[in-house]
Amino acid sequence: MSLDIVIFGLSITSSWGNGHATTYRALIGALAQRGHNVTFLERDAPWYREHRDLRRSSEYRICLYRDLREVALRHFELVANADLVIIGSFVPDGAMLADWISTNARGVTAFYDIDTPATLARLRTDGLDYIKPSIIPRFDLYLSFTGGPTLDLIERVYGSPRARPLYCAVDPCFHAPIEIEPKWELGYLGTFSADRQDGLDRLLIAPARALPAKRFVVGGSQYPASIEWPRNIQRIEHLAPRQHAKFYCAQRFTLNVTREDMAAAGYSPSVRLFEAAACGVPIVSDRWPGIETIFKPGEEILIADRTQDVMQVIAGVPEERRRAIAAAARRRVIGAHTAMHRAKQLEDYYDEALDDCRSLGRFKAAE
Repeated sequence: MSLDIVIFGLSITSSWGNGHATTYRALIGALAQRGHNVTFLERDAPWYREHRDLRRSSEYRICLYRDLREVALRHFELVANADLVIIGSFVPDGAMLADWISTNARGVTAFYDIDTPATLARLRTDGLDYIKPSIIPRFDLYLSFTGGPTLDLIERVYGSPRARPLYCAVDPCFHAPIEIEPKWELGYLGTFSADRQDGLDRLLIAPARALPAKRFVVGGSQYPASIEWPRNIQRIEHLAPRQHAKFYCAQRFTLNVTREDMAAAGYSPSVRLFEAAACGVPIVSDRWPGIETIFKPGEEILIADRTQDVMQVIAGVPEERRRAIAAAARRRVIGAHTAMHRAKQLEDYYDEALDDCRSLGRFKAAE
């Protein structure tokens, strides 16, 4: 069955300063390969306009809009007639847009939260401009980057009729092993976030200071000038997605550091975990609840709590074991965490929601 799918997201055209773009590209590419017709709508924001690394796709349609008035005037029929309409987190004026979608869409509707712990934390405090508690029950699906107990909370506290995990994923066509000689002992890829910086200090910057003869790397934008980087840490301001595989494969180990809200909630794997594993690079990660449901510690991933743990990995993991851990993690990702797996999950969730939509008399059956 071919579905007409409409997705409103933060950005698919620019990966600058956000991880949403790579998530959307992988998922929508897989949906297109499975025969679905997908249109992605994105606010034409100047900060993404200046850093676009995708302008068009041969697999799906990309539409930019200036404001909500333009959406209503130009895309009403598209939204009303779609089989599935999704709006993601952090979409500008998303709460108003979500209200409009849930009022006018006749197919299945979904809120895709790529920032679930941050969303729930702010719903409890100052509120958000991209979703409101009163709107959540009106969506047929709440698709969450966080699994585990958080899903029950979304249904029980916020009234979602159906909260389901839809983790990030990887496209193995773009993230695969490259035969190059590693030049960095440990690297990290991620936009600056204040609530990740303590982990980066402890698990990469401190080891770099203690091991001045070793080379390290940090890739990502928006790091403040006040950070004092050791001389043996190379800084790369931005890496387009097409450069990620080469970046990972030039590291002996790669580091994963989790934001505080996501670490507290657990069950929130970063896309960088899947990308690095697909590239055949062993991962050193901070600890969070549910990580064992993604990778098996000690066999598919290495866990570090302290600076000393990282230094022991660098100095004490034999090459044979390093390669075995990387290979095991790659097998796990290819077997369970590709974009094609997520596309199939989304199809299953869509099928779950059909009866409710039909009972409300607003479902347009896919041809």
